[in-house]
Amino acid sequence: MSRKVDKIGAAAARRLALAAQGFGIQRPGGASNLGHVKRAIDRLGLLQIDSVNVLARAHYLPLFSRLGNYDSAHLDELAWGRRSRRGLFEFWAHEASLLPLASHPLLRWSMARAAAGTSKSKGKLQEFGREKAAYIEEVRREVEDRGPIAASELADGGPRRGPWWGWNDGKLALEWLFFAGIVTTATRRGTFERVYDLTERVLPANIQALPTPSPEEAQRELLRLSARALGVATEFDLRDYYRLPVADTKARLAELVEAGDLIPVEVEGWKQPAYLDPAARQPRRIEARALLAPFDPLIWERDRTERIFDFFYRIEIYTPAAKRKHGYYVLPFLLGDRLVGRIDLKSDRANSKLLVPAAHLEPGIEARDVAEPMREELRLMADWLGLEDLALPRAGALGREWSRMGK
Repeated sequence: MSRKVDKIGAAAARRLALAAQGFGIQRPGGASNLGHVKRAIDRLGLLQIDSVNVLARAHYLPLFSRLGNYDSAHLDELAWGRRSRRGLFEFWAHEASLLPLASHPLLRWSMARAAAGTSKSKGKLQEFGREKAAYIEEVRREVEDRGPIAASELADGGPRRGPWWGWNDGKLALEWLFFAGIVTTATRRGTFERVYDLTERVLPANIQALPTPSPEEAQRELLRLSARALGVATEFDLRDYYRLPVADTKARLAELVEAGDLIPVEVEGWKQPAYLDPAARQPRRIEARALLAPFDPLIWERDRTERIFDFFYRIEIYTPAAKRKHGYYVLPFLLGDRLVGRIDLKSDRANSKLLVPAAHLEPGIEARDVAEPMREELRLMADWLGLEDLALPRAGALGREWSRMGK
């Protein structure tokens, strides 16, 4: 007998997704602490790392969206602090990511596949691993003897190349060792340069001693974590969160449904079947206000963003300036449970200003309803970044409204 599939309305699905991502609760009153940061990361499951620094690096911004004016040094301590205080590690999950240490055993199957050359991702890196095994072992021994070490400090890193971001053989060898879990990030230096050391010397001993689950159980748990972070999601949404293999995901989803760990549902307006986290909160109302970075887990999957919020969003960093529609580094603005606008932002550190080159409203949204909460959020961001001034635009509906308000 086929199971009856529950139906969820579009607005309810939107609130489920927001609550799962931490937008169903108030920001901490007063100063946030290390515990707030840890709990926010545990809720999300991971933070994507990106090198763009026009505003702030990508891994810092989702915490600001949820906590407000928090101390980013707390995140630095968790990610790259002393071994005894470390709470995060870096690995390829949803792209390059910071993850809670408790997730390390859940990704060892992926590391093992990379080491064996059977991983389905990072094809060129896997090819390098097969062709340069002897050289990679030389680099591993150098890390063992000298680490922590950056790629630029290797004795024989080789000349820079064209492909792979201009990486030389030394950087490729270190990245292969990183992908295989043999080395990991000990710290970051200067302009965010990764410094490598043997994983056994970086991660706390109690984490390394945790048992390694089977690939099947690890994948089931990663999908459970995805479901908790998403609330309600399609198969692709769940798979994309940790970039799991297609065939493995399909098999594990069937097992999770059979066990009652995921509930099949139909969502109004969604073409694909969906799955509900049985523990998901279903608030009647969301009162949120947040600027969302392009790599925020709420919106990083663009089709899901459009499906949930009716909001078409593409980052335009690599679009020629003359062809950009909204700006270079554009952040959607969440108000209540809707994405009501988008703001192009830049941190002018030399002049201590948060620049707002452009601000756009979504169709049907009135400037008078958005201008004040948007300005307050921008002021909060400027304070968090340590910038004294906020440079608002004068053009457009929002610019005119801000000018009328005298702000």
